[in-house]
Amino acid sequence: MSTILEKIAAIESEMARTQKNKATAGHLGLLKARLAKLRRELITPKGGGGGTGEGFDVAKTGDARVGFVGFPSVGKSTLLSNLAGVYSEVAAYEFTTLTTVPGCIKYKGAKIQLLDLPGIIEGAKDGKGRGRQVIAVARTCSLIFLCLDVLKPLVHKKLIEHELEGFGLRLNKQPPNIYFKKKDKGGINLNCMVTQSELDADTVKTILSEYKIHNADVTLKYDATSDDLIDVIEGNRIYVPCIYILNKIDQISIEELDVIYKIPHCVPISAHHKWNFDDLLEKMWEYLKLVRIYTKPKGQLPDYNSPIVLHLDHISVEDFCNKLHRSIAKEFKYALVWGSSVKHQPQKVGLEHILADEDVVQIVKKV
Repeated sequence: MSTILEKIAAIESEMARTQKNKATAGHLGLLKARLAKLRRELITPKGGGGGTGEGFDVAKTGDARVGFVGFPSVGKSTLLSNLAGVYSEVAAYEFTTLTTVPGCIKYKGAKIQLLDLPGIIEGAKDGKGRGRQVIAVARTCSLIFLCLDVLKPLVHKKLIEHELEGFGLRLNKQPPNIYFKKKDKGGINLNCMVTQSELDADTVKTILSEYKIHNADVTLKYDATSDDLIDVIEGNRIYVPCIYILNKIDQISIEELDVIYKIPHCVPISAHHKWNFDDLLEKMWEYLKLVRIYTKPKGQLPDYNSPIVLHLDHISVEDFCNKLHRSIAKEFKYALVWGSSVKHQPQKVGLEHILADEDVVQIVKKV
């Protein structure tokens, strides 16, 4: 392990010494590619994936999963206890939580699993503390709550983002708009749809050769960086929405609070006093992009108490049928839909119809 860490440290120090300009772009790209490969070895050591670590991985339940990530003693356990009514050990000393503590809340009819992960320390991505297991669980979450102490938010934010980035987690980012396909022959074919400030043919070839790729089609659809290209080649990056929770706002002034409210993706709270939880839950709902669909059995009123919860990316009638039961789509004749996704109430639709939040659906099966 230490040899990989030593190699990583050597590359990082060489990158820090290298001046950034056109002449060194290829060399820096090569170093970044080497770094990404070494980091991958750290996450998945050679010789199998190994266990997830005792008590870390928790069975997935509910409609979505939210992970609480942060340094020790920022109030993650207090927040979980007050939100979900789950007892996660709370104390004023660091590293109170040593395993993943799951909780569950019902919000707007959806069941949302909350995971209080043990505190991350600096160097977690290099295997320090139990960082690897913590971040492995974080990779399975639909949303990350990055818990920060309001008295030192920026320092912690940068450090934790750096740790998560090292593990292939990209917060509040879209996957790079780069087309990449390996082929058997024909060399590297680079196509730039816009002018590139960092990547040119030589840099792209250098990065690809580090991965022993000598024949590929690459199309850059925007001004991309070498990091973006490496992310696409690695192909194991997780793009996850993140809300920065600034805890302990009872310790700052109203003026400071006004400034904090203007920061994007931030919600200031006090976990101890339960301040501003409504705002946090509303933002959580918005970032999870969940959609509620109500079922209506024939000749009965719609069931408004237990909606079928779908994700915004998968909201066709077919997705709805599959969520109810795999066999329904096979016996499907048509559906009657009431709500904002149709022009008249009810409207007869097929499997490909796209539903909207709070639509009511009645499935009619083939006889």
